[in-house]
Amino acid sequence: MKSSLILYASIFATLVHAAEPNSYFRSGSGVPLDDRVALPDDIESDSALLWRTPLASGHSSPCVVDERIFLTTFDDGKLATVGLDRATGKVLWTQPCPHERIESFHPSGCPAVATPASDGERVFSFFGSYGLLCYDLDGKLLWQLAMGPFQDEFGAGSSPVVADGRVLLNEDHDRDNFLICLDAATGKTVWRTAREGTTRSYATPVVCDFGGGEARSRQVIVAGALQLTSYDFATGKLLWSVDGLARIVNTTPVVVGDMLYVATWSPGGDTDARIGMEPWNVALAQWDKNDDKRLTREECNNPEVLDRFFRIDLDQNQHLDEAEWVKYARVFELAKNSIMALRASDVAGAPPKLVWRQDKNLPYVPSPLAYRGIIYLVKDGGIFSALAADDGRTLKLGRVPGAGKFFASPIAADGKVFVLSAEGKLTMLEAGKTADGGKWNVVGTHDFAEKSVATPTIADGKLYVRTDKALYCLGRRD
Repeated sequence: MKSSLILYASIFATLVHAAEPNSYFRSGSGVPLDDRVALPDDIESDSALLWRTPLASGHSSPCVVDERIFLTTFDDGKLATVGLDRATGKVLWTQPCPHERIESFHPSGCPAVATPASDGERVFSFFGSYGLLCYDLDGKLLWQLAMGPFQDEFGAGSSPVVADGRVLLNEDHDRDNFLICLDAATGKTVWRTAREGTTRSYATPVVCDFGGGEARSRQVIVAGALQLTSYDFATGKLLWSVDGLARIVNTTPVVVGDMLYVATWSPGGDTDARIGMEPWNVALAQWDKNDDKRLTREECNNPEVLDRFFRIDLDQNQHLDEAEWVKYARVFELAKNSIMALRASDVAGAPPKLVWRQDKNLPYVPSPLAYRGIIYLVKDGGIFSALAADDGRTLKLGRVPGAGKFFASPIAADGKVFVLSAEGKLTMLEAGKTADGGKWNVVGTHDFAEKSVATPTIADGKLYVRTDKALYCLGRRD
């Protein structure tokens, strides 16, 4: 009975989303507007490839709106937003970002990582090196808001989202963190809420109607370090929070009806492999040779601290003081790696209730996928698992083709689930066939043989896959 209700809620959520013209990272939570449109049965054949457009590198996912596709690129120190024709893949326009310097970014990252968002009239591009830019669909600049770079040697990762004529962006770094809401037409700030006490994370927020009964309201839900937080969409006021997340969060939560699923993992947060820091007085007694009540890189002998010295040193004075040490030690202490299923409360302002939690086979970067009553997770090494959405029990666990890292989030449509490895191997699996607990039913694969970090997008029976060298369109030929 519970599974039937969850399936109904999932279908209902998809139908509601179908009336929403907005497009942004994980809009629809990885399920397209119309799940019934047929996708190609054989993605390996040449006939499935409708077009390929070479592009400069970038990690942003395709933003598909009407007859256009929008992406961001990074090439030879230059950042840009690109508009393409959806039918042919032809590049229609390219607009450079007016940045003065490129932000620092992770060796496996890119400063063109945020996925553009669109409300059907405008497209919004975010670059941590500069800020937010708004164009019309033909590439004319309408407004811009500078706000970066941020204090974070790994760059910015969260993407903008759009809803009800507004643009929202969450930025969690080493200091001065905030959630901002802007008027989509003018770029003027509607509200800006400081996220005091938070540390770096890179998850894109979720805008949804959440809550039970009269408590149901439009909320902005942010998965950040250690804590899941909800804000009122209209005012930015804090509504509720739930503890128990990882110390760094990359994944976007999934909301299906009155259920919310959030999966977070970061190194050092597992029960049997925790990272920690000495109490401050112990650290001083061991390493503070000049007795100045501070620690430099040369004095400190904790490798976990040295690896993270930049982010712990909040004032960037090359010394760690007690406040900085205690703040980050708390992050290590409270971090929890798990996937949680939460049910919305009927009481306004009350946090959702924990339904189930488990801590196995968790993803680091790929967000979870909720599809037809099942939660799908993919982690590095190609370990792919299916959990029952109602109670969290593992229905199937096995490896899919593609070794090494996985950055792209799984997506689904037409009774199929798609998983893309960082080495460029796309796997199409049959969804829902989990009762036997055996190997995954691989319907087909397509090896792009190119680095692939961006999450693919499905729209109107077409599959758009962005690699480090090109954008591909797969589909059925008429």
